[in-house]
Amino acid sequence: MTPNTIEELRHASYQVSQAIAPGWERWRAFLEEALAPVREWMIRELGPQPGDTLLELAAGAGDTGFQAAAITGQADHLISTDLSPAMLEVARRRGAELGLGDVDFQLIDAERAELDTDSVDGVLCRFGYMLMADPAAALSESRRVLRPGGRLVLAVWGIPERNPFFAAIAAILARRGHLPPPGPGALSPFSMASPDRTRELLAAAGFCVVSMDEIAVRFFFRDIEQYLTFVADTAGPAALALRGLSQQEREEVKAQLKDAFGTFVTQRGYELPGSALATAAS
Repeated sequence: MTPNTIEELRHASYQVSQAIAPGWERWRAFLEEALAPVREWMIRELGPQPGDTLLELAAGAGDTGFQAAAITGQADHLISTDLSPAMLEVARRRGAELGLGDVDFQLIDAERAELDTDSVDGVLCRFGYMLMADPAAALSESRRVLRPGGRLVLAVWGIPERNPFFAAIAAILARRGHLPPPGPGALSPFSMASPDRTRELLAAAGFCVVSMDEIAVRFFFRDIEQYLTFVADTAGPAALALRGLSQQEREEVKAQLKDAFGTFVTQRGYELPGSALATAAS
């Protein structure tokens, strides 16, 4: 991959994050409820201690880092970061809502972190590395800023077959020509779905995997329309593709989703399963 291509991917990632930040804020509570098992696993494996300085990369609304900081009792030892100014403002507002005025909010590109070497005790990144243009560089930077004995905890989405909540809409949009087909060099939520791939990236950055688990999650939607609103608000490149559809195209996609989600119908509407790959490394 050429540097020019990496820069293009970085720019695309930035633009997407800026565009979906308002949606992430609207759906924050919904997402945190669904992703609670992932957040709890990460914090448990991180094992934050009083006095620890913690760094959250691609923090989004920031709740994972905020919960970890609550355990240490020192919000001023949390560095909550994102590449997107709009997303960082979402985290800032969430921190203020929780009374965490001492958090250090910083605009940081995880691939080129402007932080001192050996300056933090723990790094958290939930669903971030997988969408970075150069995750290898980001992981190397995470290794650099970690103090000896520090720990990295991360989560990425598992294989598409276990994540129909996103894989189905992505496949439909790709078939209809609204998303590029999956392949090397594309921003994809499944770019680190393989445990072997994630282990290789971590080893190349100088990490040793301490634990790795698949964590099941569930998303509940009352109907397909609510699901499509969620996707258009939050789902990265798929969100932007969906926003660009004509009403007729949207209705056709909606009909295809009803067929794809037929096995997930419940009395509550739709219960869509997901699977995260969570890893702790030191």
